Amino acid sequence: MTGTNLGYLHQEDPLYGYLQHHIVPQLGFSVPDAAWKVFRFHVSRDVFLYEEKNRGIRLVGKFFKASSRDKARRTGATEFNNLLFLRSLGFSVPPHYVVRPFGFNPDIDNLLVVEYLAGETLSRVITSAMVNGRKQRLFRKLSGLGHFFATLHNRTAGDSLVDFDEACRCMERFVRFLMERWGLSDDDAQAFQYLRERWRGRSCMWEDRAVLVHGDATPSNILFSRGRDVMAIDLERMKWADRVFDLGQLCGELKHFFFRHTRDPWAAEPYIGHFLWEYCCHFPDRDAAFRAITRRLPFYMAVTLLRIARNSWIDYDYRRQLIDEAEQILRKDI
Repeated sequence: MTGTNLGYLHQEDPLYGYLQHHIVPQLGFSVPDAAWKVFRFHVSRDVFLYEEKNRGIRLVGKFFKASSRDKARRTGATEFNNLLFLRSLGFSVPPHYVVRPFGFNPDIDNLLVVEYLAGETLSRVITSAMVNGRKQRLFRKLSGLGHFFATLHNRTAGDSLVDFDEACRCMERFVRFLMERWGLSDDDAQAFQYLRERWRGRSCMWEDRAVLVHGDATPSNILFSRGRDVMAIDLERMKWADRVFDLGQLCGELKHFFFRHTRDPWAAEPYIGHFLWEYCCHFPDRDAAFRAITRRLPFYMAVTLLRIARNSWIDYDYRRQLIDEAEQILRKDI
């Protein structure tokens, strides 16, 4: 566990009583003398690990912050319900697993308590492939990931068609942010507006049925245990959308990891192709599914690169490369 040790949770803290009386009993324990060590995860200042010193029980607490208390409460309650719903669909046993929620308490700073999962993140698997040469392992894990997302999307496919306007608005927000924060030029913004409208006019972007997508399928929110078992966390952004929303996000992240490490925009292509092909093998007509998905994929990959380019830890030169690559992807085949 990578995190900062903050000491022990005081017994006078309302959270102590909540863990003792509402959460721990769900695990089949009684811990009257519990001593909870507290760690703050490095990846998020609002996510903490609570570890009981004597019995080794581990729980994760996620505090929801937003512009208003009501919005934070709604977001936290939404993720709690999302987790319960997906687990009710069978995502509570390997090889497809969604983290188990134990409770949401709006009175304790909108706290969601979930189990601690000890898996390895997709980001670490990718890094190991790049740095340590464990490429075949990454291929195997991506096969499992393709199976996980095909199962998620196919089990939740609805009757309504995709609303591609929502994806266009998402792209517009990212472009506006890049203009306001990082000085994206008017010419660049107009180019993205033109490309967005060209994609909006493509019938293939509207023709598939909407499914429930993870909504934030970044490499830090996907974990692996043994073999090809996949575990998913952080589903507060789950929504109805095109299945390619998740696929494009994952492929965009793969491209980013390899692009940043090698400065070769094509370095991730074998892994992207493998992931998509493995996803499509869970459809009656694999070839037809692959053709349909890859027609729509460039838009969602490009949007993902624009989202990544917003981050403050990215230097100017690489941000420019991400933006240019996003534009090239959007221009292809239109």
